[in-house]
Amino acid sequence: MLKRLMFLLAGLVAVSACGAQDKAAPAKTDWKEGQNYFVLAKPQPPAPGKVDVTEVFSYACPHCAHFQPFVDQLKARLPKQVTFTYMPVVFNPSWEPYARAFYAAQSLGVLDKSHQALFDALHRDHKPLRTIEELGGFFGGLGVDPKNFVSTAQSFVVEGQLNKGRELALAYEIQSTPTLIVNGKYRLDASSAGGQEQAIALAEWLVDKELKSAKK
Repeated sequence: MLKRLMFLLAGLVAVSACGAQDKAAPAKTDWKEGQNYFVLAKPQPPAPGKVDVTEVFSYACPHCAHFQPFVDQLKARLPKQVTFTYMPVVFNPSWEPYARAFYAAQSLGVLDKSHQALFDALHRDHKPLRTIEELGGFFGGLGVDPKNFVSTAQSFVVEGQLNKGRELALAYEIQSTPTLIVNGKYRLDASSAGGQEQAIALAEWLVDKELKSAKK
């Protein structure tokens, strides 16, 4: 387990370093499979006729906080028929409360309000939000009853979502955060793409590739 965590943390450092690089995005014809993006061994396609982009992330990850503005750009530019999904991942026990917070916020209908706010609280304001109870206090500031938040975060439904997320993280071959998955088939990150802007450009290119394939 320790070896795996060290490997995962090394992946996080790689994402950070490559994300800071300032180099031009490759032309669309220059993206290389196995170098810039990877085809999953066990694809997890969405429903027939659908195209989906998933960001695998954690609120605990500072690189995810830095990547969020680029994610917002991607969401705004995606064609209407393409859906965007967030998937929190748990690399170690300290990350689990944040995954529970995501699913609870989603269930309570406050995710649009809480998503950026939680990133800001953790990485800009450095608030000590490490437990479900502390996170309940944070959500209380957003108008959510703290007790309702805690009970939702610890519910059977959220437990099932966590288990499903663990299965998908394995199928998606997740090694670091943030990672983008396009249509349950392709995996990429800022490191493989050559930077954060390049990662968004590559994701859009893969989306276009899938949309064209769906029309055939």
